[in-house]
Amino acid sequence: MEFSLITVTPFAQNCTLLVCPDTRRAVLVDPGGEPERLKTACDDANVKVEKILLTHGHLDHVGAAGDMQRYLGVDIVGPHRDDQFLIEMAPEFARAYGFAPPQSFTPSSWLEEGDVVTFGNQRLDVLHCPGHAPGHVVFVNHAQKIIQMGDVLFKGSIGRTDLPGGDMPTLIQSIRTKLWPLGDDYQFIPGHGPLSTLGDERRSNPFVGEQR
Repeated sequence: MEFSLITVTPFAQNCTLLVCPDTRRAVLVDPGGEPERLKTACDDANVKVEKILLTHGHLDHVGAAGDMQRYLGVDIVGPHRDDQFLIEMAPEFARAYGFAPPQSFTPSSWLEEGDVVTFGNQRLDVLHCPGHAPGHVVFVNHAQKIIQMGDVLFKGSIGRTDLPGGDMPTLIQSIRTKLWPLGDDYQFIPGHGPLSTLGDERRSNPFVGEQR
C-alpha cells in the first residue's frame, strides 16, 4: 500500500491518500480543508478514489469532506456513530475559528469495532479508539503494518481531550488496550505532525510510554 500526505489548513492536518499499487484504486482519509488542493492531489495521483474515510468528526478532519464527496462522487464512510454530533457541529466550529462554513454531508455508513474497509486489493481493519472523540476510529493495514491514526496518538504526544466528548482516561485505555497489542513495528500516520511507530511511542511517549 502506498500513501501520500496532503497537509492542509492552519491546523496542519494530515489528509492521506492511500493507494493500492496493483489497481491504482485509492481512499482519501480525513479531508480537513482546502478542497482545491485535495482535488489537484487526487487528479495528479492518477488513481480512482473509491471512498472517503473519516477517523473522527472534528472540523479539522472533515472540513472538506462534503466538497470532496461532491467532486469525487463517492461515499463517505465513518467514523463511529458516536461522532455524529461533532459532524453536525462543524459549522459552529468553523464560525468560531473564522473559517467558511463547510459543505454539509452525512456519512453513507458508520463504522464499528471489527469492521473491514477494502479498496483495490487492500484491507483496512477498524478499531474503535475513543477518548479524543467518542466516535474515533483508526484504520489498520496488517499486511504492511501501517495505521491511519487520526488524533489518538502522535509522535511524542496524544490527542487532546478538552473538546466536546473528550476523556483522558478513555484515551489512555484506547492506546494501551487497542494499539500496544498490535506490536512495536507498526508505523502510524498521525492526524498532525510526523510519522512514528508504536514501539517508539510505547517506549518514550511522555503520556503513555513505559518510561512515564
